[in-house]
Amino acid sequence: MKKKIQFLLAASIIFAATFVACKKNSNDVDYATELSAHSDDQSRFSNETDALANDDNNALDGYVAFNGRLSSTDNIASLPCDASIAVDSISNPKKITITYNGTVCPGALRTRQGVVVLSMPLGTKWKDAGAVLTENIQSLKITRLSDNKSITINGTRTITNVSGGRIRDLATLGTITHTIASSGLTVTFDDGSQRSWQVNKKRVFTYSTTGVVITTTGLGTEGGYVGVSEWGLNRFGNPFVTSITQPMVIRQDCSFRLTSGQVTHNRLAATAVVTFGLDATGNATSCPSGVYYFKLVWTGVNGVVRTVILPY
Repeated sequence: MKKKIQFLLAASIIFAATFVACKKNSNDVDYATELSAHSDDQSRFSNETDALANDDNNALDGYVAFNGRLSSTDNIASLPCDASIAVDSISNPKKITITYNGTVCPGALRTRQGVVVLSMPLGTKWKDAGAVLTENIQSLKITRLSDNKSITINGTRTITNVSGGRIRDLATLGTITHTIASSGLTVTFDDGSQRSWQVNKKRVFTYSTTGVVITTTGLGTEGGYVGVSEWGLNRFGNPFVTSITQPMVIRQDCSFRLTSGQVTHNRLAATAVVTFGLDATGNATSCPSGVYYFKLVWTGVNGVVRTVILPY
């Protein structure tokens, strides 16, 4: 009888240890799923909203009523092929409406459909230091061509021309600084989940021999974290805080793609560090002919460092 009890006790201990080990492995898989999905979501959101800001600058530069140029003879050749524009320079506030029509532009990795309305007080010129632009994003659906997955963005951001100056004059000015903030942009993911994300970041434009360089850093402080660029709930309903730990760099000579930078995602199941501007093997690269990759690194529940490399 005593031997039977000892056997049962030993079996129970083995079962319990096996259960814990399986639970750890299961949690680690869950971590990989959530951290990978969130890193992809945040990368797409950040890159696509930065692309909108670039379109805003091009649109503002094309109209005398907004940019303070002496003439409006230039067209807006730099706007992408998937957008059309309507201008109301009489109302207060004056408005530019950009409509994205879903066209696949040459070399594009996604399609965009929706409307963005830019507005400023009637007497304001975008070139003025401290000028504030209100950007209202209306049901902008961005679909990635590689897997047909989409995000849809709604809400309002404010973009401030802190330094003053026009991007068209960057080569002369040397540097221009903008800040971008939002108390809540609604993001709808391809699984139907809908979340509110907040934004607070700075973009510094400089000019080199190879063209425009845009360097982005986070301006927010949230829950003790600094350098925060976005925060809110991820698609799984869990809170996150994303800090830019190495400046995010976009280069004109690389087709205005994100070429380097690093963010850290906090408040998730594990702290995740994401490095951008890599090739498929996880090594730094420059202006690839194909796809850029990011490397996601975190420490799993069993203390093992995990790495995932994904395209963006």
